[in-house]
Amino acid sequence: MRDSSHSLPVMRLAPTTADVWLPIPADEIDGLPDPGASGLDYRFWDGGPDFPADPARCAFYVVPYMKGSAVAVRPLAAMTSLRVVQTLSAGIDHVVPGLGALAPGVSVCNAKGVHEASTAELTLALILASLRGIPRFVRGQDAEEWRDGFYPALADKSVLIVGYGSIGAAIEDRLAPFECARVARVARSARTTARGPVHALADLPALLPEADVVVLSTPLTPETRHLADAGFLARMKDGALLVNVARGPVVDTEALLKEVESGRITAALDVTDPEPLPAGHPLWHAPGVLVTPHVGGSTSAFMPRAKRLIAAQVARFAAGEDLVNVLRVT
Repeated sequence: MRDSSHSLPVMRLAPTTADVWLPIPADEIDGLPDPGASGLDYRFWDGGPDFPADPARCAFYVVPYMKGSAVAVRPLAAMTSLRVVQTLSAGIDHVVPGLGALAPGVSVCNAKGVHEASTAELTLALILASLRGIPRFVRGQDAEEWRDGFYPALADKSVLIVGYGSIGAAIEDRLAPFECARVARVARSARTTARGPVHALADLPALLPEADVVVLSTPLTPETRHLADAGFLARMKDGALLVNVARGPVVDTEALLKEVESGRITAALDVTDPEPLPAGHPLWHAPGVLVTPHVGGSTSAFMPRAKRLIAAQVARFAAGEDLVNVLRVT
């Protein structure tokens, strides 16, 4: 496979009709090409046990959202006419295990533009809730106890965003009104943006000790698996907050537990490893840890943006135009 951050051409349809598998009924998506004119037949499949048609006829596969890797890859080996895999998530790690079964030339696209608003909102919510003691207040309300006190503010804090793609940039957009002392940015490679420099991953050891809040918004790749390991966490300053809105395995759970149980740092996690977090897992009750159940993209903002992306991508495909958000071609 080859990786690309740019739009890539996609093969034009053969003269015969082909299927498009959608996890949303076609009549609920405005802007899809007309079946008669485009030669496309729309099939609804949201991950159920029965396929809606012969997978061998599927040319464009929109992966069911948040149904797990096993569901996402189940039809891939039989999709012998497939030209496009379109996820509705920011990452493609859940479909990667099935890509080896595909013929060469299949474009794999992510959902850039769909999750930025929702994930950035939750990131700010997690930061503010953790710093301002909201979980303690909620427990106090349940116990009818007035738990006042003095809590940290986000104002004057230094924030480090690790993974500065479109979601990382959206997080910084929402940090702007909060009077942070500094926002530092890290991505796979260094570059310059309108907001300032983006550092390379190699600069993390020098940046971590300066950050009061460290936000992980990087995709899960072999390079980022356990990026936040014991060494990474040890470099964080005493009292710092780790926020993970990326993928659970970006953080070494055992290493994190040692740090939070010591009380040296705190954490707010929308994603965990394992996930879902099983009953009895020590993360549930670890001191200074706030857990949300992978709901970064699960808001009212998701569906309108997902439908617009699907309609636009299928229209490009039907017209033989370049797709957007192509991360990989088999």
